[in-house]
Amino acid sequence: MPTRHNLRNVAIIAHVDHGKTTLVDAMLRQTGAFGSHEVPADRVMDSMDLEREKGITILAKQTAIRHGGVTVNIVDTPGHADFGGEVERGLAMVDGALLLVDAAEGPLPQTRFVLRKALEARLPVVVVINKVDRADAEPAATLDAVYELFIDLGADDRQIEFPVVYASARSGWATLEPPAGAKEVPDDVLAAGLRPLLELMVSHIPAPGYDDGHPLQALVTNLDATPYLGRLALCRVVQGTLRRGQTVAWCRRDGTSQRAKVAELLATEALERVEVSEAGPGDIVAVAGIADVTIGETLADPDDPRPLPLLRVDEPSLSATFGTNTSPLAGGAGGPAGGPAGTLLTARLLESRLASELVGNVSIRVLPTERPDTWEVHGRGELALAVLVEVMRREGFELTVGKPNVVGRMVDGIWCEPIERLDIDVPEEHLGTVTQILSSRRGQLQEVTNHGTGWLHLVLTIPARGLLGVRTEILTQTRGTAQLHHAFDGYAPWGADIRSRAQGSLVADRSGVATAYALFTLQARGTLYIAPGDPVYEGMVIGESSRADDIDVNPTRERKLTNMRSSTAEELVRLTPPRRITLERALELIGDDECVEVTPGAVRIRKVMLAKSDRAKAQRRSSPPSRSDASPAPAVTT
Repeated sequence: MPTRHNLRNVAIIAHVDHGKTTLVDAMLRQTGAFGSHEVPADRVMDSMDLEREKGITILAKQTAIRHGGVTVNIVDTPGHADFGGEVERGLAMVDGALLLVDAAEGPLPQTRFVLRKALEARLPVVVVINKVDRADAEPAATLDAVYELFIDLGADDRQIEFPVVYASARSGWATLEPPAGAKEVPDDVLAAGLRPLLELMVSHIPAPGYDDGHPLQALVTNLDATPYLGRLALCRVVQGTLRRGQTVAWCRRDGTSQRAKVAELLATEALERVEVSEAGPGDIVAVAGIADVTIGETLADPDDPRPLPLLRVDEPSLSATFGTNTSPLAGGAGGPAGGPAGTLLTARLLESRLASELVGNVSIRVLPTERPDTWEVHGRGELALAVLVEVMRREGFELTVGKPNVVGRMVDGIWCEPIERLDIDVPEEHLGTVTQILSSRRGQLQEVTNHGTGWLHLVLTIPARGLLGVRTEILTQTRGTAQLHHAFDGYAPWGADIRSRAQGSLVADRSGVATAYALFTLQARGTLYIAPGDPVYEGMVIGESSRADDIDVNPTRERKLTNMRSSTAEELVRLTPPRRITLERALELIGDDECVEVTPGAVRIRKVMLAKSDRAKAQRRSSPPSRSDASPAPAVTT
């Protein structure tokens, strides 16, 4: 089979914060992608505001560099399992992968997740032991753990004979020999920079192959848009040649086919898209002119259309209810800091936005519900749902989000739930507390490793239901020292109920403005989420109760005026600063009868039924009758 010797397509896969985007930055700098007058920002591939704020990669993005006359297309993929759809699409575009592993932390759950996807795609892998210049780096132990991971995932003989590179992405150097120490990097290694890694990529990653007599096939793996060209279909040309102005067969997901014209053809050079006249096998290009094209479809020869297999992604594991904002503060500013009000409030706009999300996000599902203003959204995890909501609120939407629930499935006629592999690094003194928390959530301990440094590494399997809210609880009990990572492990028969929340809520019993006088008396009952001057309404959750049951309180009570006033009386009110609730924390905290009100200026927790009388009636209907109000048993006669 002929190949494109001057082209390589490579994906970079790793756990969160192991250095993928930093390595791409160093490659771009050292291959001359930036001009002498340009000063690129750190993590230049993380173009979304959320990516820079959270320090993680959310969307898979592609760039291109040149080394020794070879064009290398690099796809930077997310390292979090919640964005697994982006990983799977990125791997469909490439012929090999770079696996980055932190030399101090070693392989973590997301490392296992992304490597499993690469091995399933039968891709050759180059292992990069990154951050070897850290003082606590252990490159030899990390490499042994990587070999164990390959064997555990069932790698074949060809895949397990992987080349190894030792690198420091931040410092911009790589070497094929393990360094002697963190401070003993030879001058020749520093002078070579990343050249050993680039040369290994070119030699080990295979060039794209093709068949001379095969008709055109181009797989749509991602979508983008510009104000001038509209929707862009990002394609990997598998066979044939794609030309500007060419008429192609658009093979849709429903099995139908229709003719379409390639209005514009764009290729990537560094971080810019440039116009090209044609693209051959292995090229990754953007195609304009097909307005309704979606991910997974094929552009083929109109005379001999042969669609490629559709992209397969893992099924969603969590669901949440999205609906319009029905609180009394809907459409008003009213945030803790006077934040802006939402401008997109109606059910029609919300439905249109969710429908548009389906076009570019293959990892979610949107299902209708019994109510016309509410939809059930399925996603890969809490973070994926939280990111979607955060993006929508920044666009000006106001909505309510219900409690996330696990999505089960039938396996061999048995209703099963997703099980997660959970890795925890925790100080020895907190071992008892952590195991108690996880055992109450049906976690099963699989492995304990004592590093001899006062830290323990725990490996557990736990139902996905048990992970809801567990991160915050463990971080609170361990004073923020524990480190948690999890990834999907499989399915198991549905188990018993899990109580993930031990405290009730402080619920406002009337509308108004919170006062310092009222909050001073309420702060002894729990942890408050609001401050004086914040607007409240009946049914709004203003804090976490210290008891297991909900408590209805009045946060608007004012101090009664008298004829005898002291100039320093109000100064005696000393309030504990409120715990402001983030969107991710709110989704973890809410109970079954609560939801999250999300606006551009505020995130609030509220009851689904705002009126206290309605909640009381619903509770009486759901609870069994007590002995006092139960009907007397009929007399036994003989």
